[in-house]
Formats: sequence, C-alpha cells, structure tokens
Amino acid sequence: MKNSRTHTFVSRALFGVFVVSAASAASCAAPSVEEELIEGPRRTNKGLDWRDQVIYQIMVDRFHNGDPNNDYFVKPSALGGFHGGDWQGVIDKLDYLEELGVNTLWISPVIRNVDEDAGFYSYHGYWGQDFFRPNPNFGDLYKLRELVDKAHERDILVVLDIVTNHVGQLWYYDINGNGRHDEWLTGGANTHTCLQICRSDAAQCRDKGLSFDQARQDYGCQCSADEHAFCANQAGYFERVLEADPEYDPRGVQGWTSLGFSGPSEIRFPYQPEVNRVPPPRPPKLIDWPEDRPWFDDPTWYNRRGRVYLWWHEGDYSYVEGRQPFVREQETLGDFPGGLKDLNTDNPDVQDVLSKAFEFWIAVADFDGFRIDTLKHIDMPEIAPNKRGFWGEFTGRMRAQAKKLGKENFFMFGEAFDGNDNLLGIYTFPGEDERGKFGRVDSVFYFSQKYQIFEDVIKNGGATKKIECLYNSRTGKNADDQACRRMGSPVGPVYYDQPHASSEDGGIGLAPQQVLVNFMDNHDVSRFLWNSDPETLHAALFYLLTWDGIPCIYYGTEQRFNGGNDPRNREDMALGSPFGYPGFDTTNETFTFVKSLIQARKDYAPLRRGEVNVVWATERPAGSRDYGVFAFERVLPEERALVVLNLAKDQESTTCAPEAEGGVCMKTSFPVGSVLQDVGPESTGETFVVQRDAQGDGYLQMTLPARSGRILVPSYE
Repeated sequence: MKNSRTHTFVSRALFGVFVVSAASAASCAAPSVEEELIEGPRRTNKGLDWRDQVIYQIMVDRFHNGDPNNDYFVKPSALGGFHGGDWQGVIDKLDYLEELGVNTLWISPVIRNVDEDAGFYSYHGYWGQDFFRPNPNFGDLYKLRELVDKAHERDILVVLDIVTNHVGQLWYYDINGNGRHDEWLTGGANTHTCLQICRSDAAQCRDKGLSFDQARQDYGCQCSADEHAFCANQAGYFERVLEADPEYDPRGVQGWTSLGFSGPSEIRFPYQPEVNRVPPPRPPKLIDWPEDRPWFDDPTWYNRRGRVYLWWHEGDYSYVEGRQPFVREQETLGDFPGGLKDLNTDNPDVQDVLSKAFEFWIAVADFDGFRIDTLKHIDMPEIAPNKRGFWGEFTGRMRAQAKKLGKENFFMFGEAFDGNDNLLGIYTFPGEDERGKFGRVDSVFYFSQKYQIFEDVIKNGGATKKIECLYNSRTGKNADDQACRRMGSPVGPVYYDQPHASSEDGGIGLAPQQVLVNFMDNHDVSRFLWNSDPETLHAALFYLLTWDGIPCIYYGTEQRFNGGNDPRNREDMALGSPFGYPGFDTTNETFTFVKSLIQARKDYAPLRRGEVNVVWATERPAGSRDYGVFAFERVLPEERALVVLNLAKDQESTTCAPEAEGGVCMKTSFPVGSVLQDVGPESTGETFVVQRDAQGDGYLQMTLPARSGRILVPSYE
C-alpha cells in the first residue's frame, strides 16, 4: 500500500509553542524563515503502517558533497574531520536511494554543534550547541526542508536523529579554581575521590557488599561496595584529571587541590567563536521563552557529576534488582565520555526547552519521526516505572505536537546501546502517576538482537534456537520452552504489547513488540563485514529483510563497506567500496541482493506485517544434519510466506532432524499438496510440494547450501 501523500496547510494557531507579538502583527512584518516553513505543506502519513518501511541510515557528512559553498573545516584526508557531505548531497542521490528501494531515511542530527574539540570535528552532529538553529556545515533551513519535501514526493519518509541527553563540550569544571582549563596526573590508588572519601569508610561499608542505597542511606557510608571495588581496581594505574572531562563523582565534581576539597567545582564557559564553543544563544523570537527565564548557561541545567568511567569493566560491579545500582546512576547522571555535558533532564525548564526545540523541528522541517540518541542515559524506569520522568513528558508532547499539526503515525525509536533486553524493553512500557497515564518510546534500536543473533548466531555459528528464544522473550510466547530457560532467556513479554497512542493521536497505532528496529551495524559499532565475508553478510541481510520488525540498513552496506570501529566505520560513500565498486554503484552483487529482498518485502505483505510462527530452530552442533537451519512463517489472515535459512558457514544443511533423533522434518501450516515457489534473491524458480507425514500433517524436506535462504510462497501457475 502506498503511503499517503496528502499535504495540508496548518495554522500557527495550532502550534502552541510559537507566538507572534501584537506589534509585529500590526506592522504586517514579513514572516521569518521559520514561520514561512511552518506554514508550508505537510505530509499527513494517514494510513501509514511503519512495518512497511525499510530504514536507511545516512551520516550526512560522509554521504555526498552536493554544495561546496558550505564546506567549513573540511579535511577529507582526516577520519575525524568534516568531509563535505550535506543535505544537497542527499537530495542529489535520491534517485539512487529510490532504486535501492528504501522508503525511510534516517539522517544524522541537524542542530548547530561545537565544531571542533581536541583536534576532532563534529561532522557526526552529536555535539549540540544550539537546539533551535541548523548546522551550517550541511545547509540552511530552506535546504533541509527541500530535502524532506523532495523525499516525500517519492514516498520516502525522513526520520531525524536527535540528542536530548547532553550538549557538546561547552564548558569545563574549574576544579583547581585558577580560571582556566587544565589537566594533570594523579597517581595510582591515590586518586582524589578514593584517597579522601572511600578510605575513610568503616569496614562495614567496604566489606558487606551493600547496595548503593544501603551504603549511602542506611549506613551513612560515603562510598558503596561498588565504589570501594573501583578504588581497589585503580591501584595499578594513574588517573589523568581533565577539567573538561573529569571522572564521575557521586557528590558532583568537587573543587580540589593537593590540600583537599573546596566544595562543588565551578563551571566555566569559554568563548571560542572560531569553533562555535560559546554559550548557546537565546531561541528565535517565535519561541515562547521569556528573556528572564533560565537558559543553557545556568549551572543547574546540568548534573555536573563528571564522566561515566566504568563501561569497560561493568562486570566488576553489582546490579541489585529494584535498587539504584552504581552503573545505572553513572549512566543517567554522568557526562558522556569526551566531555559531552549531561543535561539535568529532571529540571522542568530543561524538559520544557528540549520539548519546545523538537516540537519546532517537527513543524519547521515536517519530519516523520525521531531516532532518539542515548535513551538509557535518561530516567530509570526499571526502578521507577510509574515516574513520568523526561521520556514520559517528552514523548507525550511530541505526539501532541504531531496531532496539532495534522500529522499521524509519528514514530519514535530510542537507542539504548546495551545488550540487556530487559533494560531496552522497559523503555517501551507506559506508566501512570498523579497526572494520569503516560507512554514512552514506540520502539528501540534492537541492540540485544544485534549481539545475540547477528553476532552470536549468524557471524559466529551459534545455535539458531537463540533466535526463537529472543522472539519468545520479546512477546511472552512459549513460556514453558525449557531450552530457552536453559539459555537464560527471560519469560517475557520484555516489550510492551499495546500501542502508546492511536495514529490519529500522534502515535503509530502499533505495539512496540511489533516495530522493533532491526540492524546489523551502525555508526557506533564496526561494520558487519569487518572480520566477516560477503556470503555471511548476505545471510545476515536475508534474515534482516524477512524477519519481524522494521529493518534498518546502514549506508554503504549495499556497497560492501567493511570499516572497523569509529571512525573507520564512517566511510565516504562517494569514494566507493574497498571491493573496487565505484561510488553509488548499482550493479554490484550486494546492491542487487538488497534491492531484490526489499522488492520481495513490497511484493509480499506477510514479509512486512505477518505474525511469526517459528517452524524450525536447532541447538544441534556443527556437522549435524540440520545445523544452522532456521525457518519461520510470516502469517496474515489471507496470505502467508515461509522463509527458510541455512546460517551454517561451511556445510549444506537439511530441514530435518538427524535419523538418530527420529528424522522428523519441518512442518508447515500450508495445506498438504500445496506447491510453493522460491521467490528469494537467489531463486532459480524451484518449486516444492508440501508432503503428508504419518500424523497427516504437512511437511517440507529441503537441503540448502551454506549461507543461503529461500522465500516460499504459493505458486499459482
């Protein structure tokens, strides 16, 4: 079904955060750029089903340079520099994207950034400095809106990447009080926090394994058992104290010299306009924000506790169910490594201004959804599910804004860079407080599947039973599956099974369980093809584009990009593939493979919207008859498809158990005698007939080459 292309004009009277003064109205002043764009045509997305979408992630700076006039700080030879890609470049390549078949673009953040820090540049867009103005490295507001409008003309939606957790390196902690940014070394176990706080605790605080809350509140300890563990682990190395990026202090970063502490550290905003490291300017006049109301130069707008430091040894620290743990306190209150200052999103002013900012971007650019960065770094719904917090407030306002603008099916999915499926899932559940019920995000970027399936199973040969178990946990199906319990899979449902809001109310009318965003790689992890091979990549793509949920393809995957971790996974699309393909090649084997799978999704509705029925999964080891086989049906009331994969790397495998284990073969819900045709990208037109087993059920026996798959649908010839 084609998405709606209806356009409507929306009055600013519907757009509650904007005001126009009586004086300007009386003088009939020409509208600002922002006002003009807000009044422009709008795509309603009426009747849209997000399960029909294939998302294509674009890092704008690395895609295509369409306008050399905005080439500021461009250093094409430096991986950490700007390379010149811009919104015009994306416009120029819409033909390419349309040929590939993707129908949603996820573009990197658009707001103004701090341009440079420590020799690296903000080409990625995640160092926000001004939430209300566009990044001039990519174009102006007109060009951004042109990109969205031209994508919409092709029935391609546009999702904006947003950051609400932190700002860029706008200020530093003046720890030693000398009024300038410094850094120095302090040695071994004598770090300032450990030496002057934790060592003074009584033995009960060090040795009893107390939880965070018990240590602080019940016993009056200054440090929890986890913090003592950290102090012990530090004994073998030096700490480099960076006033731009000091380590986390649960009291808030303190002023300190060799003579001791001097109270909370002051923060200082440098003035470096040459790289846009300046205090954020006040918002445009059409934003209702009085001059005397606090702004981003207010210290209380930040948590000021220093940098999260324990991700590299999380296993050393405890997680106490239902209690605030050491790891999660740092994740939600600490600065992001690299000096990205953590916003105090519990502050009502901060909540309000961030909501106004992204209400503004929906209105001015007509975006169709948000990909939300650093989701797990705000709120702890696993501890306080009925605390509205930032996400309950923010998502409610975004849905209300979409509704005011006449925009349906506004989609919000969050990035929680974590393999803990329970933690990801809790951000999809609603809550209720004294103000009433509230929702959270519609979906998440499915990191647990990235690690458990794309890495453990497809790349490294793990049991395909893991795929079924992850699905069971997500949906709460087959709670008595003992194999899944042995693998440690929770019973579930881990993800919420009802929509947060109807399409007409600015939601998507679909449950988070139905719309998880599936991916094999992105800008924060190495390319799937790094330390892998094209055949395995194709097997992963086959699974990605036929499995339940919304597939997301990172730009360049279709060109076999194979870069390692950041920044090598942020290649220049225009420079072509390491496999020798020219930039934006449409003839190579992987491009055509992806294109054909996307077309199959479009041709066969069950591959997009069908319920999942797993018909074969195995725990058996390599060498077994069915090793690597995974098969599932996608079922709609009047239509279905059967997908059969062999994910084994080095052997052909069969859809039957070993003879020693009964030899039973793959059952299917297709009627006995049905003729099924392979319509997958590797098909030669082969057909299969559903056979009858001894119990009268239909079954299929087939042998698949290594790293291959079939899409089977009824043949009517």
